[in-house]
Amino acid sequence: MITVLPLDTTGLGDRSYLAHDGEVAFVVDPQRDIDRVLDLARAEGVRITHVAETHIHNDYVTGGFALAEATGAVYLLNADDPVSFARTGVRDDDVIDVGAMTVRVLHTPGHTHTHLSYALFEGDEPVAVFTGGSLLYGSTGRPDLLGPDHTDTLVRAQWRSAQRLANELPEATAVYPTHGFGSFCSASQSEATSSTIGQEKLGNPALTRDEQSYVRELLAGLDAYPAYYAHMDPANSAGPSAPDLSPPAIADPDELRARIEAGEWVVDLRDGTAFSAGHLAGSLSFPLDGPFVTYLGWLVPWGTPITLLGATAEEVAAAQRELVRIGIDRPAAMATGGPEQWSGTAPLASLPRATYAELAEALNRPAPPAVLDVRRNQERAEGHVPGSVHIPIHEVLDRLTEVPAGPVWVHCAGGYRAGVVAALLSARGHDVVTIDDAIEHAQEIGLITPTKQERVA
Repeated sequence: MITVLPLDTTGLGDRSYLAHDGEVAFVVDPQRDIDRVLDLARAEGVRITHVAETHIHNDYVTGGFALAEATGAVYLLNADDPVSFARTGVRDDDVIDVGAMTVRVLHTPGHTHTHLSYALFEGDEPVAVFTGGSLLYGSTGRPDLLGPDHTDTLVRAQWRSAQRLANELPEATAVYPTHGFGSFCSASQSEATSSTIGQEKLGNPALTRDEQSYVRELLAGLDAYPAYYAHMDPANSAGPSAPDLSPPAIADPDELRARIEAGEWVVDLRDGTAFSAGHLAGSLSFPLDGPFVTYLGWLVPWGTPITLLGATAEEVAAAQRELVRIGIDRPAAMATGGPEQWSGTAPLASLPRATYAELAEALNRPAPPAVLDVRRNQERAEGHVPGSVHIPIHEVLDRLTEVPAGPVWVHCAGGYRAGVVAALLSARGHDVVTIDDAIEHAQEIGLITPTKQERVA
């Protein structure tokens, strides 16, 4: 009997998979930290003989090459992918035997030109399909990551690929995508955690809309994606090695201060409430309890040395593991404990936090504060605080001259991004308040003006 086990990488919104027959295993789209895959294989008592990539990934550095090297497995990749390492090139309709399992290769372009899916057979019956960035739960992979010159071709190819999977595979076939659990590689997000071809036929736009409707709706829903994506294709095409997860050197208060003054990023991993209460002046807030690696990787100027501050060594190790997944291999330094230990004799900095109700009160004062909305464009289009300035989080560092002078209250949809931006601005001398609240509360008290209604009026 075939067993399929997912490995979730929640920080990036992706899944890898290990499928086995009780003796040998087939791994799909492994993340950079391959120790997780090796541990799972050991726990299952199976030997990894084949590692497969659905595509050259845009949102993370693969562990496929390193895993194949470590296990002696056959490394499967589209034969047309221009990579600089040895692998077993496969093409549409190739069939690979993996122990008692059979894998059929399906060319499913759309997310990339050379994207592959892998149908897993038990005997003559397909029981699962690994769809990578093709058919996702309630969605498909976005087609615009290779640039505007390719988008129109890829979005139409994506529709045809989804149709192919639905037409060629039985409705009971389990669908196992890599993206779609929060990844920006997904065109939209779904709450589903499992699905089948039959279920996708009922609600996936690629299977319920005609081609023109699907193309129009998908393209209209696309928004920005992380800047670090630009570095993933070159890294993956070069055959990345296994990461070094050993602890970085420990920095004392003098070194931390020198790194901040040199323009390096000293990143506090504690939750936003703790950071606001007291932190090393000039440090930045990217809490580990949220989408830490997505936003740190998106905002940091690539190549800037990063020092990690955590309450414990385990927190730093967790952050380090997330960073290697996007190719930030070695932190410059680390420190553990709390801000009192990190600052030495220097005074701590703090940041006020507020709710939307408190913002509403502040806006009624004779001298109301400025409001900075750091949500994405599509979020803003659904409604906004009247009079607020809109600079999406990923544009703030390039548009600092547009940040209002004087007190500025920063908001997003839930507080995480607002906290990140508030710390970035505070480190540059701005007087800021973080709105740490759910935007639904702003809607409930009438603080959000629906943009669509304004346009009608």
